[in-house]
Amino acid sequence: MLNIDTNAKTVKGQKYGYMTGVMYLSPYTKSGRNVCPLAHKAECHAPCLDTAGRGAFANVQDARIAKTNLFFDDRDAFMDRFVRDVLRLERMALARGLIPVCRPNGTSDIKWENISFDFSGHHYANIFEMFPFMQFYDYTKTPGRSVSHIHNYDLTFSYSGTDAFRPYVRNAMEQGMRIAVVFRSRGDIPERFLGMECVDGDDSDLRFLDPQGVVVALYAKGRARLDASGFVVG
Repeated sequence: MLNIDTNAKTVKGQKYGYMTGVMYLSPYTKSGRNVCPLAHKAECHAPCLDTAGRGAFANVQDARIAKTNLFFDDRDAFMDRFVRDVLRLERMALARGLIPVCRPNGTSDIKWENISFDFSGHHYANIFEMFPFMQFYDYTKTPGRSVSHIHNYDLTFSYSGTDAFRPYVRNAMEQGMRIAVVFRSRGDIPERFLGMECVDGDDSDLRFLDPQGVVVALYAKGRARLDASGFVVG
């Protein structure tokens, strides 16, 4: 279920003492099921990093589709595998003297705070309740998610400049959320954007270490460099 420090971005977290597990599902409606409900308004499905790196291989794509279908068809089996992989992440991190952190939405935008499950005879309101001492974090296109009561789940709002998505950006700004913005290149990154200070978002993927109320500046990679939808700025 989890890819543990297998991409160039998350492995950067090790220099800060963290090991990251990321779940990659099949994004938007690629599997026939929609796991990114606002992707059509943000138009982020075309430049999605789903096919970056190992994602370009057919077997990886097939595995992501299979995981996504399992999420919808057999939630109990899916969550059982998810929990066991989080436990594996814990063991791997502790064996190397690192702090385990988990990003459930690598290529999806599921409201994990609403996904309850049973494991070993116990009921949990969500994965965060089962692992209260582990930090979870995600990027989301959905502002206003009710997670303020969950101390170990951090959200960063993901920007898009499309006309249809502007109300969601405005909502996130009104809430004072941290906002991730993808710029065409490093040279396109300004000191301020949306009236907010820009901070470097490519030094690591550890967004929970960044303050709220800032723009986390990323720069486009792969086919995202050619995006003209408004998702990529510049």
